Amino acid sequence: MAVHTYLAYDYPLLSAFWTMLWFFLWIMWFVLLFRVIVDIFRDDSISGWAKAGWLLLVLLVPFLGVLVYVIARGRGMGSRDVAQARAQEAEFDQYIRETAGPQAAPTSVDQLAKLSEIRARGDITDEEFQRAKAKVLG
Repeated sequence: MAVHTYLAYDYPLLSAFWTMLWFFLWIMWFVLLFRVIVDIFRDDSISGWAKAGWLLLVLLVPFLGVLVYVIARGRGMGSRDVAQARAQEAEFDQYIRETAGPQAAPTSVDQLAKLSEIRARGDITDEEFQRAKAKVLG
């Protein structure tokens, strides 16, 4: 019994390119399929029964269903993506504003505390501290 060993040069370069092409097309197909399914659920302009119908069409006859959906409702997919991105950005900006809170001006107590820390470290003399204190209080 002879065992045939396949080496790397037994698989032609063009076949490797075709294999990679089919692999990437297969991945692109699944990405498109899942984007269509997500878009069906995200769209608020169609009723629940219409969503169920589109979903059944896409799941039972995937190639035809996705093709028909992209032709019939493909233009709205982009606008819904943009609207969702803008809504997420607005929510994120609002969250940042709420988290950061209003920037209050430092009070004289805060300024005096900082001055005393600086004096305690020895960065300023007592005379400089008194002048800065008079400026803060006056």
